[in-house]
Amino acid sequence: MNHTLIRFFAAVACSIAIPVLAADESARIRAGTNSWAQSFNAGNAGAVVALYSEDALLMPPGAPPARGTAAIKEAIAKEIAGAKKGGVTFTLGTNDEVVVGGDMAWHSGAYFIMDKAGKPVETGKYLEVWEKKNGKWRIVRDIWNSDGAGATPAAAPSPAPAAAPKKK
Repeated sequence: MNHTLIRFFAAVACSIAIPVLAADESARIRAGTNSWAQSFNAGNAGAVVALYSEDALLMPPGAPPARGTAAIKEAIAKEIAGAKKGGVTFTLGTNDEVVVGGDMAWHSGAYFIMDKAGKPVETGKYLEVWEKKNGKWRIVRDIWNSDGAGATPAAAPSPAPAAAPKKK
């Protein structure tokens, strides 16, 4: 086989493989963010913090930044305690975006704080920066903020349909 054909087939393989790899990496980032939300709602600050790099920076609204996993765990534990006390859960929106460039990626989207009835009591947005080290993606920067009073929570995910009443 001549070298021109080999180069052609290699170029075709790369043009197919790169978008597939980027899609796989985007899916990994989204899965990490979903794991964050699930662990938060379960009250597992340790599982949330496991998603951060050792030198990560958390920038929550209305609070000082937290750097490093020990400080982040303390901040997240306070957030979880407040959510449990308030009877609310954290839900991610479905209109998000992930961009991967080599070993760095960012993930942005919307979040909703839902009350026990499944109605949004707060809406906001987040931005995470992820870095891949030793084959694992970890959050290195994390910031979120509320849309504030007067924001329309109409884009919140629909609550699960209520169970049909039992017949007597």
